[in-house]
Amino acid sequence: MMTTTPASLRVVVAINPTASFGRGRPAGPAVVTALRRAGHTVVPLRESSHAELWAAAVAALADTPAPDVLVVVGGDGMVSLGVNLVAGTPIPLGIVPSGTGNDFARALGIPYDDADAAIRMLVAGLAHPPRVVDAIRVHRAPNDAFWVAGSVSAGFDAFVNERANRLRRPRGRMRYDVALVLELLRLRQVDYSLVLDGRRQTVTGPIVTVGNARSVGGGIALLPEARVNDGLLDVLVVGRLGRIPFVRLLSRVSRGAHLADPRVRVHRVSSVSISAPGVVAYGDGERLGELPLDIEVVPKALRVIAEAGGPASGSESLS
Repeated sequence: MMTTTPASLRVVVAINPTASFGRGRPAGPAVVTALRRAGHTVVPLRESSHAELWAAAVAALADTPAPDVLVVVGGDGMVSLGVNLVAGTPIPLGIVPSGTGNDFARALGIPYDDADAAIRMLVAGLAHPPRVVDAIRVHRAPNDAFWVAGSVSAGFDAFVNERANRLRRPRGRMRYDVALVLELLRLRQVDYSLVLDGRRQTVTGPIVTVGNARSVGGGIALLPEARVNDGLLDVLVVGRLGRIPFVRLLSRVSRGAHLADPRVRVHRVSSVSISAPGVVAYGDGERLGELPLDIEVVPKALRVIAEAGGPASGSESLS
């Protein structure tokens, strides 16, 4: 476990060359160069597919001598890869955002739209003990669990992701805009069954989102009071409403005014189970599969390289 910083750390850097549809490509080499200039030993990983990158990272983390830090370069998909490699272990996770969403980086106070600033924060952060934050554990089956850093979506935002992944055109970010419009036109009202810390309830509506971080979808602050180090999950539930009221509700999200709407409820719990027929859930933008899912917060499960004064600051410790 990294409790003090030696003169040189062994840093594994996993790079997504297609982050932000290729626009984030220069960030990877810049991270490697900056870390080497700071005197660290760097093991860069560049692979052509997610599966190959996962396999290479697993091998690198099992190498001897063991690495001190794993750094991921990319968007929330790369954060998902990193969290599933190091959550529950002593290895800290560094993040250099270069994707389109970067929601977990936002929650940690890491510069999400300035790769150079994020690299400087990373290099400076390696001189200090890592921060300790919570992580989300999603149980898809008795022996099939998955770590999530920021949020699990099981409603409108998940439907948009699912449709965008099926579209062949247009390419790039526009594909998600098209998917959003198409899903808005049909605006599904889902019959959800929830178990919140053992208390069962049902609700019909377009959104259920479970969050450890404030935002989803690139800064949409659905859960403005969520914190990554408070030992709780924020569960946002939106009741039944039509297309025009739904659009009006979304327009108030940027101000946090949506929480005043009587059809919006936020529950703060340590665990939640969600079931609904035919609904696919996403975690940190990655497809988790169809409901039902059992979701729990695991306090202090993740060590991260980020400034202690960020949005999640508070009573963090390595205990």
